[in-house]
Amino acid sequence: MEDATTLIVAVTSAVAAAAGPIAAGHALLTKREPQVAGAWIAVCLVFPLAGAVIYYVFGINRVRTRARKLVAEERIPPSAGPSTELHSPTISPEYAEQVRISDAVTGRKLETGNRLQVLHNGEQAYPAMLNAIDAAERTVFLSSYIFENNASGRQFIRALAAAYKRGVDVRVLIDGVGELYSWPRASTLLKRSQVPVARFLPPRIIPPQLSINLRNHRKMLIIDGRLAFTGGMNIGDRHLVQSQRQHRVADMHFSFDGPVARQIEEVFLEDWEFTTGISDYPPSHALRHTDGALCRVISDGPNEDLDRLVMTLIGALSAAREEVWLVSPYFLPMRSLVTALEAAALRGVTVRVLLPEQNNLPFVHWATRHMLGELIHWGVKVYYQPPPFAHTKLFVVDRRYAQVGSANLDPRSLRLNFELNAEIYNRPLAQQLAADCERICARSRSITEAELNQRRALERVRDAIFWLTSPYL
Repeated sequence: MEDATTLIVAVTSAVAAAAGPIAAGHALLTKREPQVAGAWIAVCLVFPLAGAVIYYVFGINRVRTRARKLVAEERIPPSAGPSTELHSPTISPEYAEQVRISDAVTGRKLETGNRLQVLHNGEQAYPAMLNAIDAAERTVFLSSYIFENNASGRQFIRALAAAYKRGVDVRVLIDGVGELYSWPRASTLLKRSQVPVARFLPPRIIPPQLSINLRNHRKMLIIDGRLAFTGGMNIGDRHLVQSQRQHRVADMHFSFDGPVARQIEEVFLEDWEFTTGISDYPPSHALRHTDGALCRVISDGPNEDLDRLVMTLIGALSAAREEVWLVSPYFLPMRSLVTALEAAALRGVTVRVLLPEQNNLPFVHWATRHMLGELIHWGVKVYYQPPPFAHTKLFVVDRRYAQVGSANLDPRSLRLNFELNAEIYNRPLAQQLAADCERICARSRSITEAELNQRRALERVRDAIFWLTSPYL
């Protein structure tokens, strides 16, 4: 018995001794950010067995290899670079620099003839989306990170079920973690109505699903390949800001009527194939309007080798000459973006960042406060918006260029989540969004270095600790 116990102890010790260095070596070879690699290496070497197990569950990207088999990776042309000419429309000189960058990075064509509409909160977005579902003739494709089963969610379930019953090709994709915000799950209710629904990387024990840290954060509704809705809004009562709910969320959504809807549909179908293994691409029926805007979709996620969103944002910041508006609920930008924001401010560009005063994730708010001082010091103006919680994501440059969509400016969005943004080359729309930012700014309060320096010692330590863990928030 003693010999058996000794053998078990020896084997366990050997496994523990080997597991830590092996996991640390994997992190060294596969992680792109030195801070992230260094943190994982330290955890694996200090706690060899536990650290290796944690790294195996949360640290390994199991999506990239599988996703390379899909068309998402094939979309980038081998010759993509500064000289690549993907855009067919005539481009105004003021857009030439940004278009060249986005052409090379996204591999997608810049589409003309898109009519856009800005939809504020659930009061405007949900009726427009439900009406579109009711009017669908061929296809309804819906993807949401959170799909609640409350009154708003059940309205969508009824509309989707009715469309399916009248013969429309309806497909619903819900993130496997995001759907856990309510019970019973929306996917369960949809299945009861026989609506085709899939769950994106749902956590499970048997068979084990070890990609729980990689989430589909995209919000997409595509009708007949011609009309699409996207932005930052999930489906649920929380987005009804005129309600009496305690935890209300202010947000913006956008409708795209035109050829860019097909690009959004392609992203949905790539995600659908990734989740279900089913590959079919219906023909597009989008109408190109003569009075529409230039638009293009930027998709990003852990399956991509290139930081598409980051590079397009940095490119736009480098081209900014007058002003930049940046609105985000979670603001923990990587070093390259921080430098680009500071450089723009030092060039004389007015850079304004609008953040929520009360965040639904306090630890993100604390981490952000640790790094705001540097931005403010170099001329970036930072403001806190009053409640309700502001979930809006906007990026507007010189009132001529804008990005809207699902991506936050934090490591989770820019490294771990599957995200979708749309870039818009259109002065009237960019001017409208800049005016919205001005209205938000007018009721917000400015953050100063003095305020940050007056934080108590314990607050500084708390903020610094959460900032240190920001790659994992």
